[in-house]
Amino acid sequence: MGQKSEEHQIGFGPTIALVMGNMIGSGVFFLPASLAAYGGISMFGWALSALGAIGLALVFAALSKKYPGTTGGPYVYTREGFGHFAAFWVAWGYWISVWCTNAAIAVALIGYLSHFFPTIGEHPIAAISAGLSVIWFLTWVNTRGIKTAGTVQLVTTILKLTPLLMVSIVGIFYVNMDYLTPMVRGENTIGGALAATTTLTLFAFLGLECATIPAANVKDPETTIPRATIWGTLLTALVYMLGSFAVMGILPPEELIQSKAPFADAATKIWGPWAGNFVAAGVLISTFGALNGWILIQGQIPLAAANDKVFPAVFGKQNSKATPAVGIVLSSVLISILLLMNYTKGLVKAFEFMILLTTISVLIPYIFSSATYALTISFKKNPRWLIQLSIALVAFIYSMYAVIGAGYEVVYWGFILLLLGIPIYIWLIKSNPSQPLK
Repeated sequence: MGQKSEEHQIGFGPTIALVMGNMIGSGVFFLPASLAAYGGISMFGWALSALGAIGLALVFAALSKKYPGTTGGPYVYTREGFGHFAAFWVAWGYWISVWCTNAAIAVALIGYLSHFFPTIGEHPIAAISAGLSVIWFLTWVNTRGIKTAGTVQLVTTILKLTPLLMVSIVGIFYVNMDYLTPMVRGENTIGGALAATTTLTLFAFLGLECATIPAANVKDPETTIPRATIWGTLLTALVYMLGSFAVMGILPPEELIQSKAPFADAATKIWGPWAGNFVAAGVLISTFGALNGWILIQGQIPLAAANDKVFPAVFGKQNSKATPAVGIVLSSVLISILLLMNYTKGLVKAFEFMILLTTISVLIPYIFSSATYALTISFKKNPRWLIQLSIALVAFIYSMYAVIGAGYEVVYWGFILLLLGIPIYIWLIKSNPSQPLK
């Protein structure tokens, strides 16, 4: 699909906000508590994760230049490198993962709303109503055109960064280095602690590829997308590492491990109770912004696949605002069903496990995209081939490490989830005889 008119395009600001906003959800606000059990070595875990994420960002930046203005990002790159079947797998798994993740973000958002409106936390009907209201409001926003959705994403990203940066920058002056020692806590070994903290932190970077997905709706995609992807990943990594360092240095490890709101507790230590509420509001805005960004994405991958006739044609329908409104709405219906399941007794555990196993589906596009980038490298008269190959290798190893870190049970069920898409692919191919089976 070619470039669209400027009326339906976003510039650098909303694009980098899409990258950062989709990476920075609610998880980063709680990670310091999980990392505290391992000691100061967790900062090295962050560094390794950031290195892998930057490698992936460079891969996606390079591929976005090679295939400019094409909607679908990882789907398109996989199709170009490995054909329609592998690309279908990427689209199928990524789409399922996105709407399942959106359901989880909606549940988290309800929890933060209850901090300010206790009734929501006390009555399931109020909680469900609040969650559905937010989902469908943002669904409406995203069907109004990518400019509207991009503006919301830019504003919420700025607002969510405010409490993070406030604690991260000011908090450095309150750091007690004794809280960051010993380097390795408890019975953990250096290798074990480093592996554990790297696994914990690397999932915080999921979403770095988001600028490549609505590429046809981005102004000057050849330059805007690479810049937004690389700078968005670098800035997010910096915010993550500064924030974790500050919080881990402000709160004693024993207190931090028990904390349910590490950034809010750190802010309270510095400025008092009002600051805790301010940070809690920041977390609420963060989840709201992340939900907006991922609802935007949930229509784009199926759109690209539908245009190739390897996804149901209904996902390729666009409204007058040039957005895949039908695909967005259908995905939001599934989000709503999962949200209702979360408040049905007996299905909560199944819901939680579904969210966990679909994480693996986000990593599959990273692996295929890294491999596609490696395939595009020319070794003849190319003095940079070794650097390019090293970037592809770092990105591939990072992605594989994330898969391994997810655990064998999640990988097993994630693979089953991908296999369930095969009958749908066969049906689509049989329905379109002109489509090459490859």
